[in-house]
Amino acid sequence: MIVDLPSTDTSAVNRTMVDLRESAGAVALGRVLTLIIITEDGPDAEAAIQAANDASREHPCRVLVLARGVRRAASRLDAQIRIGGDAGASEVIVLRMYGPLADQGGSIVVPLLLPDAPIVAWWPGEAPVSPSEDPVGSVAGRRITDVGSAKSPSKALAKLRQRYAPGDTDLAWSRITSWRALLTAALDQPPHDRVTRAAVGGAPDSASADLLTGWLASRLGCPVSRTTRDVPGGQGGQIAMVRLERANGSIELVRLDAKSAMLSQPGQPDRRVALSRRTTRECLAEELRRLDPDDIYAEAIEAMPTARGRSKGTPTAAKADA
Repeated sequence: MIVDLPSTDTSAVNRTMVDLRESAGAVALGRVLTLIIITEDGPDAEAAIQAANDASREHPCRVLVLARGVRRAASRLDAQIRIGGDAGASEVIVLRMYGPLADQGGSIVVPLLLPDAPIVAWWPGEAPVSPSEDPVGSVAGRRITDVGSAKSPSKALAKLRQRYAPGDTDLAWSRITSWRALLTAALDQPPHDRVTRAAVGGAPDSASADLLTGWLASRLGCPVSRTTRDVPGGQGGQIAMVRLERANGSIELVRLDAKSAMLSQPGQPDRRVALSRRTTRECLAEELRRLDPDDIYAEAIEAMPTARGRSKGTPTAAKADA
């Protein structure tokens, strides 16, 4: 069901939600969080809503979409309420803001927040310089950005690093979950020799490769080189290979194509492993699984190389749960 409310205000939206609850009995109940999507109005907004709808099947929530429209238009708020089959397992309230109102999302969204429910803010496109100081981000316990949409993802992530605050995260982090899982599983197998050096090769402007470099440096406490290397498989990802050097030989994970990689370990035959690029829906669902600050991400982004080259790990940060 879709209900349009042109030229409205938040009071009218709340009244409509109450009416829908009384008539349909299917909204505003059993929601575990409020997800606020801050984006520009247009196709990108619909793509973000679809990803949120898919993720809501794992995390039922109220989705508030702040879609900023034309700034030169007259001040106006158009609302659209989506429930049922048009909203996955969530309820979606799309707020299209025009004119001076386009920059007032922080005040517009407050009356529509669920009481006592955690708040997560997500910028699927361009993010503010400091998400925690943004009017919407300041009321959220978790703030999700996506530097993959920036012209230079690596530089965008470096800027976010400078203004990092507990609760911040980026989808570039969840995109490397499969890489981290495969490398951790490989290190869990004997012999358990210490990793003395590591290398990450990937696209020159890959934020995920930068984060993987920082993660290895913070977990292993050894020097990690970040190099430029062609990535096979087209849209398969932005990381080409990882090499972990130990006294008994090296562990190598090398991407073959968009869906797989080759894992090489001393004393074992090379084997092909699944390594598909993760969708936005999968990454968003993973980030919504935790509503507290991600300390591992904080350590990884802090240990990222400040320039293309080597990131030195801190020995005290070396942990077996790489």
